[in-house]
Amino acid sequence: MRCRPVRLVDYADLVDCAYFAAGRCGSCSELPTPYDVQLDAKERRCREALADHPDSSGISWLPTARSAPQGFRNKAKMVVAGTPEAPTLGILDPLGAGVDLRTCPLYSPAMHGLLEVLSDFVVRARLTPYDVSLRRGELKHLIVTESPGGEFLVRFVLRSSEGVPRIRKHLPGLLAEHPSIAVVSVNRQPEHKAILEGPEEEVLTERVTLPMQVNDLVLHLRPRSFFQTNTDLAAALYRQASSWADEIGASAVLDLYCGVGGFALHLAAPGRRVRGVELSQEAVASAVATATESDLAAEFACGDATAVEVEAELVVVNPPRRGLGPDLCARLESSSARWVIYSSCNAASLVRDLGRLPSWVPRRARVVDMFAHTSHFEVITLLERR
Repeated sequence: MRCRPVRLVDYADLVDCAYFAAGRCGSCSELPTPYDVQLDAKERRCREALADHPDSSGISWLPTARSAPQGFRNKAKMVVAGTPEAPTLGILDPLGAGVDLRTCPLYSPAMHGLLEVLSDFVVRARLTPYDVSLRRGELKHLIVTESPGGEFLVRFVLRSSEGVPRIRKHLPGLLAEHPSIAVVSVNRQPEHKAILEGPEEEVLTERVTLPMQVNDLVLHLRPRSFFQTNTDLAAALYRQASSWADEIGASAVLDLYCGVGGFALHLAAPGRRVRGVELSQEAVASAVATATESDLAAEFACGDATAVEVEAELVVVNPPRRGLGPDLCARLESSSARWVIYSSCNAASLVRDLGRLPSWVPRRARVVDMFAHTSHFEVITLLERR
């Protein structure tokens, strides 16, 4: 029997969270577990998930990409509850009351400070927190994104437009006192449903994008554009994909579910044709802005990734948790592509899709701990056609 080397446990990586200790928040379910033990468990679960694949024994596993133990989340999605005089920013307890989490250790000290400022702004602008049980009130969520450069994108998610004039009235003072706030928008979500945001977004500032420095690129993030919540680990994903693309010498790349262009723009290189497809118009606009500003030869189009003609030597896919699905897998099977880089946030759907791709062999895999202290992780896999 082959034994794995014993790893010494580093208890210095344990995060001291008062919210978890008091039983007020259990979102970080693995918090009591030393971080190295968490990583070992995630890699083991990923290997076990892929073990039933007929070619799993030939996979070369790269070292797991580690997260910082705290301060790594670039986005705070805060439920607003309480009263107009004393709002809470955080989550709801089982009875629907607000639990304030504005100093959660997963956020940076700068984020902590801004959440305090935004709480005061809610009071000053007389924004009534939405009461889920009574189905009344206006302000449902505050969504705040922090860039590596220390700037912020702030989104107010409202039930209606009733509070917008007061936000506008007090916004100049907020921006003057806190110039780190680059972009402010209002999203309207009128339905009584457990959804974070609605389809209507209005930007209230002159600037419309938050610049996110990732490796050597500055990606432009608009209010409704998706971006990974751990910037350092997103950078690791993009570097890994770029390294594999260079190694196989891909001359043409198709990036499906490209978002703001993180993979596509990192893979753009002289002599390589790169095209990205994404359903979100805002994300495509962000990707185009970065490509233009950085003078990169990458094209982007708004469209359904599952319905695109697959014509490229290398295809990069970064689907939602449900995976690629049978239609896109069938397109990959019948395509002329020779390589696929599959970035997955759900090992179960990855394994399901691999079963629909009998012409492809997984060659390399790497667990990326995008979501430290939870059971979730990202895994990036290089597939080669047989």
